[in-house]
Amino acid sequence: MSMHDRIGDILPELRRFARALCGSQHAGDAYAAATLEAILADPTLVDDGASDPKRALFEVFGGIWRSTGARVDFDPDDIDPREAVMQGRLSPLSSRAREALLLRLLEDFGLGDIARIMRISTDEAQELVEIGMGEVESDTRSRVLIIEDEPLIAMDLSNIVEGLGHDVIAVARTHTEAVAAVEGLSPDLILADVRLADGSSGIEAVDEILEVSGDDLPVIFITAFPQRLLTGERKEPAFIITKPFEERKLRVLIDQALFFRMLPDHA
Repeated sequence: MSMHDRIGDILPELRRFARALCGSQHAGDAYAAATLEAILADPTLVDDGASDPKRALFEVFGGIWRSTGARVDFDPDDIDPREAVMQGRLSPLSSRAREALLLRLLEDFGLGDIARIMRISTDEAQELVEIGMGEVESDTRSRVLIIEDEPLIAMDLSNIVEGLGHDVIAVARTHTEAVAAVEGLSPDLILADVRLADGSSGIEAVDEILEVSGDDLPVIFITAFPQRLLTGERKEPAFIITKPFEERKLRVLIDQALFFRMLPDHA
């Protein structure tokens, strides 16, 4: 298999990372598309002999991210004005620290790989990861709705959320329970399984909740088939984690999602 074929296989992983880094599907997918376009325009950006195609892909992404000042051009009909507010309030240090943290905890890159992707020293990579860990720790208690039909997983999710200092306002097993659970309540974050106990869709449940509430609150979808939500061909989630999930990955996604929501003037 050629390097370009392998890159095609791992492109969904870049979309996952870019969406989490930017806090939105539109911005993340724009970066992923720009990365692929750069490789198509100049195939020498990736080496067929490279041992790690994922790192090679992320290195190209990193070059675009730095060269644009963490900005790419967007279709004005697609971009949410609130997204511009979020990105505008990210300091350069915050952006770099969160990039390093997500590379480490979400994508499992070692410090040496992070250094290559970000074109910094290994010591700088370690420092940025540590700064990122400090930044995601929030003193703000948030209200979290869990939509999950498996009791043990729901309990694990609840323990992780509460361990981060947040409150679980309800645990719902079905579409109907999820919609009913938020009546009179205002969650700050939703953790949702994609397929629920009665065969209903967690995605449809979330869409109904968002439509009724009129709020653009963050959602983390938990699924055994993440590639189905990382096509870049339609409206898809910004935050996705694979089932079975690792606690450290879920913790950093929860903090990343709430970080964007809690930015000043983001409402």
